Amino acid sequence: IMLGARRGRYSNGTVKPIPGHSLTMAGLGVLILWFGWFGFNAGSTTALGVDLSKIAVTTNLAAAAGAVGALLTGWTLLKKPDVGTTLNGALAGLVAITAGCADSTPAVAALIGLTAGIVVVFSVLLLDKLKIDDPVGAISVHGTAGAWGTLAIGLLATDKGGWDQFVVQAIGVGAAFVFAFGAGLILFFILKKTMGLRVSEEEEAQGLDLSEHGAEAYADFRISQR
Repeated sequence: IMLGARRGRYSNGTVKPIPGHSLTMAGLGVLILWFGWFGFNAGSTTALGVDLSKIAVTTNLAAAAGAVGALLTGWTLLKKPDVGTTLNGALAGLVAITAGCADSTPAVAALIGLTAGIVVVFSVLLLDKLKIDDPVGAISVHGTAGAWGTLAIGLLATDKGGWDQFVVQAIGVGAAFVFAFGAGLILFFILKKTMGLRVSEEEEAQGLDLSEHGAEAYADFRISQR
């Protein structure tokens, strides 16, 4: 909101896609994150005496289901099976299951992940409709899918579910949002009014690798763009 959209992102009432330089690298990045999530979820609970194999299974199922949910939803809405949307679906499933990875059955984990994959697509489309430019869908993956996964504990968790737990989870989501959004808005407003947040239009067009480091990181990509 403070930074504003990338130049040319929204024009004449349409959303102009600005693709990254490599879907292959994006896919590799998601697979590395997926693998790392086993350490993140299972490894972070070693002191609790929880069944680590169960956590690994719920984590994996949620990610896979998230990818499927985003793939099918994006395919239905966009008329094509979009790779970037599918990758974000896998990440959304991983984020969503993190809160309840130890308290979900495999079936519930798959449901949480599948729902996260669906929700993340609609969240991306909504932000674009509001002209909030999120280049990699981070708000939708971590914010929207994360909120869903946190609330899902109250709705679906095997041992801790129930209305009282749902209310606790909702309060937690609200408190995290108010603090993070409020503090971020204030901080970036101050930065915008003092040192500024954006580079010049020329630097934006050239890319910061060239303006800040004197080298082009993706020369082939820039040639193809010309």
